[in-house]
Amino acid sequence: MFCKLKKGLLPHSSELLLTTICIQAGLKELGTKILSQYASTRELGFRNLTFFVRKGSNLAMEEPMSNVIFDLDGTLLDTERIVDEVCEEFLVAKYGKQWDGRNLEKRLGKKPLQAAAAIVEDYELPCTPEQFLAETVDLVRGRFRNAKALPGANRLLKHLVAHKIPIAIGSNSYRSFIAEKLAPHSGWTENFPVIVAGDEVQEPKPSPQIFLEAAKRLNATPSCCLVIEDSPTGITAGKAAGMKVVAVPSLPSKASRHLYASADQILSSLLDFKPELWGLPPFQDWIANALPIEPWYISGPVIRGFGRGSKVLGIPTANLPTGAFSKQLAEQVCGIYLGWARLSDKGVFKMVMSVGWNPYFDNAEKTVEPWLLHEFPEDFYGEELRLIVVGYIRPEANFSSLEDLINKIHEDGRIAKAALDVPPYSAFQEDKFLQQ
Repeated sequence: MFCKLKKGLLPHSSELLLTTICIQAGLKELGTKILSQYASTRELGFRNLTFFVRKGSNLAMEEPMSNVIFDLDGTLLDTERIVDEVCEEFLVAKYGKQWDGRNLEKRLGKKPLQAAAAIVEDYELPCTPEQFLAETVDLVRGRFRNAKALPGANRLLKHLVAHKIPIAIGSNSYRSFIAEKLAPHSGWTENFPVIVAGDEVQEPKPSPQIFLEAAKRLNATPSCCLVIEDSPTGITAGKAAGMKVVAVPSLPSKASRHLYASADQILSSLLDFKPELWGLPPFQDWIANALPIEPWYISGPVIRGFGRGSKVLGIPTANLPTGAFSKQLAEQVCGIYLGWARLSDKGVFKMVMSVGWNPYFDNAEKTVEPWLLHEFPEDFYGEELRLIVVGYIRPEANFSSLEDLINKIHEDGRIAKAALDVPPYSAFQEDKFLQQ
């Protein structure tokens, strides 16, 4: 059986089981090879691979996670966008200063007063942190109802609740603020019987007190608790509590990567979270190697892009001006998606699309680059392109060579072509948005 193993042949749960068996049997090299193939195929990345491999023969002895503790702001809810909006309006109106979101790392994951102190210092405001907080807190609270669940949050919560996995919130935010943030989201208040807030402990994060108190209320040992966090402050707290930590960074820049180094796993978004890696029940909602998502719609004239699609990659991608949908684009997870495209009067075509900064080429701005899976005899610059994005394939990734990148793009194209032939993706070919 081993000699016939091919990359990507086995379903992911079988790959992990086979890896475990190999390592238990002393075949660590073979087990590592299988897992390497698994990590490459699934775009899990270096963190996931080392989590298993570094355990060696003790892999099967790794204690499965039986409880999950979530941070709230930036992990489940996009509240930072609300803070940006309020600060932008307030600084201009009150002090005539422009908000640019500088030094987010000084505020991320901190208690409200600590975050206020950072803003006062960074913008050299003629007020105390207490005064700044007093003047802005009601403005922020009034918009909590507008905070959207981050991609993958509802899916993960529903999955854990359905499988009766105990969950909790451990946040530096005030208890009353947490209640107001949860209230607009169906089922969230009821599904979190355990909530530990920053004003309920003597020392907030990066102290482990919040997470240790959450484990205590869950009646769980810390080593059986998995923490999911977006901030370096929270990661420090989780590790200090003796827990495993999955990071979904709110600081995605290269300069911030080292701040997340202590996490056991780093993900681009909750869409990429694989429960089975932590001894939790796996998702069963992927269809044809893609994840169905709530569709999103964008359109615009095709413009000249970076000049590398056909020339460098041999893959003619279409570029759209992002200004018309910049807010919508900012809310989307970087990654590879599939969907349908209508090109003027030429018809409706299958497409696969990258969203993000394209790490290999290191784009200066977040872009969308759809590849219409059809051969066109000529360019179509200036023509209107309408896109419906209906499925998620994988996170954005970097590659060691241009050849590897090209091969992966073609693999993404094959996945998209096959998936768009089956429900639920196929139904969107007839969407009214594409028929107008």
